[in-house]
Amino acid sequence: MVYLDYSASTPVNEDVLNSFNRACLDFPGNPNSLHKLGTNSKNLIDQATNQIANIIHVKPTEIIYTSGSSESNNLAIKGICLRYQNRGKHIITTHYEHSSIYGPLGYLQKQGFEVDFVESKEDGTVDLDHLRSLMRDDTILVSINAINSEIGIIQPINEIGKIVKEYPKCYYHVDVTQAMGKIDIDFSNIDTASFSAHKFFGLKGIGILVKKENIVIDPIIHGGKSTTIYRSGTPAHPLIVSISKALRLATSDIASNYEYVTKLNNRLKDKLKEYKDVYINSNDKCLPYVLNISVVGVKPETFLHALEKYDVYISTQTACSSEKNISASVLALTHDEARASSSLRISLSYVTTDEEIDEFLIAFDKCYHELKK
Repeated sequence: MVYLDYSASTPVNEDVLNSFNRACLDFPGNPNSLHKLGTNSKNLIDQATNQIANIIHVKPTEIIYTSGSSESNNLAIKGICLRYQNRGKHIITTHYEHSSIYGPLGYLQKQGFEVDFVESKEDGTVDLDHLRSLMRDDTILVSINAINSEIGIIQPINEIGKIVKEYPKCYYHVDVTQAMGKIDIDFSNIDTASFSAHKFFGLKGIGILVKKENIVIDPIIHGGKSTTIYRSGTPAHPLIVSISKALRLATSDIASNYEYVTKLNNRLKDKLKEYKDVYINSNDKCLPYVLNISVVGVKPETFLHALEKYDVYISTQTACSSEKNISASVLALTHDEARASSSLRISLSYVTTDEEIDEFLIAFDKCYHELKK
């Protein structure tokens, strides 16, 4: 099997799974319980939280555990906007966001909020001058992802954060899901940030919202005691332990992993450029872990299933996107409907091997010539 869909989800690291299993078996107590077993589980959470805080350079009190990035994005966007709507109802975002950003923004629009889309430069990065022109006294939130999940565009999040900080009534949310474990993230100019463990060899069902101490948000889940007042529910201490372990492992060798994946990416691009109807959509501003291409004249789902016959797995659009026949991200970048309606995403990892790239290229060549007849 050749798995090249790591941006959708990664296989669980065996050490991470072992940590989860040990926490389940050796720490059966509810962390909210007052007896010894409950205290032991709570101490385990505190240790994991401190480790995460040290890795990403935030305070332990700024970490909120969620079920994943979708919940984290909803909690940040709804929580900020509903809490501070007396300051204004203007929101700014981009055309390159995940569906879990557009979902809550669409909900807020129905509540009377106004959403503006900042223009991008030719390479897909945010036009900072246009962002400045959109900022208003009643702008309450700017939400821009660190890395686009379909094409891999890396946004200048620090520069954007500096612009937002000039407006003290406005907050800055960043979806860093595709960035964690791949590039270093500076959280100093970010007010809230979301990520999920299953993108860096952790378990599904656990994510984090980083929320700076000075911000108060409205919860979207109300109820019993938890690790924070902003998200109720019995703390899932085995999952919390597992995300701590996954994050530590994922961030231990970022530079060398990035260099290795870049070589794989370049090799793929060099080979795929040789095909007449193949267009490379990812550019020099993109993360090497993602390579978006278009095979013009072939439906992406047709190509995907053709590769599947050779036990090769890639994706079309981002795994969480709604069922559409066209990639909004590719269209925004290329302004070409033919490319946007035929795009494929190949996503790599530091565990991807040269042999797997060989197998992919052989399968791709066979599928291309079969489908282009």
